[in-house]
Amino acid sequence: MSRILELKLEQAINTLVFETLGQPEKEREFKFKSLKRWGFDLLFGKKDGKDTFFTAEYGQKKKGDTYTLDDVKYEVEEVLTEMPKNKKIFAHIEMAEGRAYLIAQLREGDENIEILRVPAGAVLVAYFKKHKLLNLLESLKNVGTATELVKHRGQEGKPYPFEKLPNIARRFLRAAKDVEKEAEFGRIAFAYFGENKDGDPRYWTAWLLPTIALFELDIAQKADKALAILD
Repeated sequence: MSRILELKLEQAINTLVFETLGQPEKEREFKFKSLKRWGFDLLFGKKDGKDTFFTAEYGQKKKGDTYTLDDVKYEVEEVLTEMPKNKKIFAHIEMAEGRAYLIAQLREGDENIEILRVPAGAVLVAYFKKHKLLNLLESLKNVGTATELVKHRGQEGKPYPFEKLPNIARRFLRAAKDVEKEAEFGRIAFAYFGENKDGDPRYWTAWLLPTIALFELDIAQKADKALAILD
């Protein structure tokens, strides 16, 4: 057997995969403060002359402002500081031509008012940066209904089987599985190659998490801390 074939066999067998099966959740309810965390204000006013709710970048609009965006005229009558009575915020991810969009709606009963439609990847990058989630920011690879996080260090080689993993690798996998359990979906592939001559761990990991769950700050912080274990 050639060395390349032998290595591929070792990687196929000992690259560890843990899956929380199912589909990424279709939507999630968020608190009012989540909009600010994502970088947006909730506004009330007129949109092409009709009373409604809409959003703008945080701190960019004030009461009395009038502006036009994509040929739609907006008139700001109030910058809201709390959730409108009897309404809730729900958000989900939609895909269009290979790009993920974050869609947020203000809901009361059967009434849905779309208040946000923006590229999810752009919001994630700004959101991770704002909240100093640097491990998530550095490992962010691509964004769809699920987001792929990729992190690696050192030269690849033959992965260790699970029973030979050191404590640092086991701690990371436990933390990652806890995040997946809370997010209700996930898939992590992890290969640990031992330490280099300086005693630093060598590894490769690719982690899928539901994008909409990462917009929940508590889940994002736990995912960031899990990745930090490997540093």
